[in-house]
Amino acid sequence: MAEPLLELHGVSRRFRAGDTEVRALEQVSLAIRRGEFVAIMGPSGSGKSTLMNVLGCLDRADAGSYRIGGRAVAELDDDALAALRRDTFGFVFQRYHLLPGESALENVEMPALYAGVPRAERARRATALLARLGLADRIRHRPSQLSGGQQQRVALARALLHDPEVLFLDEPTSGLDPAATRDVVELIGALASEHGRTVVLCTHFLGEAGRLADRMAVLHRGVLHAFGRPEAIAADLWDGLDARVDVGGPLGDDAARAVLALDGVAGVAPLPEGAVIRVADREVLPVVVRTLVEAGLPVYGADARPPSLEDVYFAVEARIAAAEGRDPAPRAADLLGHRDGSW
Repeated sequence: MAEPLLELHGVSRRFRAGDTEVRALEQVSLAIRRGEFVAIMGPSGSGKSTLMNVLGCLDRADAGSYRIGGRAVAELDDDALAALRRDTFGFVFQRYHLLPGESALENVEMPALYAGVPRAERARRATALLARLGLADRIRHRPSQLSGGQQQRVALARALLHDPEVLFLDEPTSGLDPAATRDVVELIGALASEHGRTVVLCTHFLGEAGRLADRMAVLHRGVLHAFGRPEAIAADLWDGLDARVDVGGPLGDDAARAVLALDGVAGVAPLPEGAVIRVADREVLPVVVRTLVEAGLPVYGADARPPSLEDVYFAVEARIAAAEGRDPAPRAADLLGHRDGSW
């Protein structure tokens, strides 16, 4: 397997808040490959932004190691780190950080200005990017003359001007209305697929993470509790798939017992219109349907869907809550009861 592009091992970061020590990151280890889209998720205060800052070389860890393309970050001086941020990384922040007195075009040109790109070339590239992001008629507008979604697109264009190998997105849709959120998410998805670009998204919006990410990292109080593809994490959380079967009414005791007797069926949870049936895999579902039909029940629908990223996230949260001896959030509690075998 190819060497990871970004690799953390045992990374910790702590801050002082008065007399209190805040453990923002605690022994975090993960590896991100070239061309991968990774979503960093967790509740407020979980360490998402700190992890993003360490990965983007905007902050240094107190302990552990960080390697970029096999090169140890600890060995880089300030000038080398600045060059890395300028040439290899692109950043989009939650609050845009646009210069209020400059136009959209001038804001996008700014990184190229500092990199010494000739004026005509940086204007050409910035204009082309803004046009591609739907802002061709807004290039002379200042940030105050743009909507939130338009400002975020300007920030995206600025981050992409030098065609970065890695794009860091810190809550890029926070504060946007639903239409603007949809547009920005679609743009991010399109941009991520270009040139094998690596994208790291920090978010608490599960919908956008589910649509975009190859792998997910779940942080809680600075500790990395899960990292991987949602289906791989789900395999560690649950044994099998939950199939929702619609028979137009209660399943009945006899039919439930017949289904439970089948190989590959681990449990049956009643629903008003049928049941949720735990099956080992999709191949068991036709056998379940045939058994119900033979029992005299009409089957209007049967679907064994793998858990979504949202399911996985809330189940991880529920597991964390259980380990801490507290009640999980309602959504997490529902998943915990629904999928952990407590039928």
